[in-house]
Amino acid sequence: MYRFIKSDEIYEKAKELLENIHFNLPKDVISALKKAKENEKNSNAQIVLEILLENAEIAKSKKIPICQDCGIVIAFLDIGQNVCVKGDVEEAINRAIKDVYSKFFLRKSVVRDPMMRINTEDNTPAIIHFNFVPGNKLKLNIMVKGFGSENASIVKNLLPTISEEELTSEIINHIKSYAPNACPPLIIGIGMGGTLEKASYIAKRAVFRPIGERNKDPYYSRLEEMLLEEVNKLDIGPSGLGGKTTALSVNIETYPTHIAGFPLAINMQCCAVRYGSVEL
Repeated sequence: MYRFIKSDEIYEKAKELLENIHFNLPKDVISALKKAKENEKNSNAQIVLEILLENAEIAKSKKIPICQDCGIVIAFLDIGQNVCVKGDVEEAINRAIKDVYSKFFLRKSVVRDPMMRINTEDNTPAIIHFNFVPGNKLKLNIMVKGFGSENASIVKNLLPTISEEELTSEIINHIKSYAPNACPPLIIGIGMGGTLEKASYIAKRAVFRPIGERNKDPYYSRLEEMLLEEVNKLDIGPSGLGGKTTALSVNIETYPTHIAGFPLAINMQCCAVRYGSVEL
């Protein structure tokens, strides 16, 4: 049975999500930061984690942005195959962005062209991905991504003959080089397989997975745990000032790929974690 959803409903939900995620760190992130503070021995790391928790509380109570970089908005729509949307979805999401960024005086960082660098002045357009799934529901997932961490992310092709040891070395070396500038502690999404754009897509979606929830495949679950342990041995720590909390989680997602390739994407998510989901 088909179900109709008006684009104005999507606008309202997008607006609610954006208003919430700019001022409220997710509960699992708050819990992870508190646990990290308890387990840290490095005094600098403890101070930074305390500041991050205090910052989150101020943002929540005073409705001040968690970070001065109010990012670019990325929307993932999981649309049921029995859903029919009446109206323009992209217009609805971009209208929500315009209204929220204007209402709360959020920094507008989107430029119209990568070379001309002229600001759009309303933080639109969003980056919107459509994914069709079984059922008659529509799930709207929104992420606000600052570019300190986005600039530290990467996508590349590896040799299909790569060993696990070589793969983990590739990942750890990249994180070692770029994590200090990505505002740790991080959530690290890793996409393997597909094509370059698919690996990048699933790496970004991997960041949405709740902290502590592992890949359902035992092999990749073990790899996530091992990578998290190795990353936290780098002594980069919160804000790059040392400590054992460089990352809160490492999440891996995979997709079938060509016999001749191994696309790899590493997506860094900074400590200003701004994402949320709602189902219509």
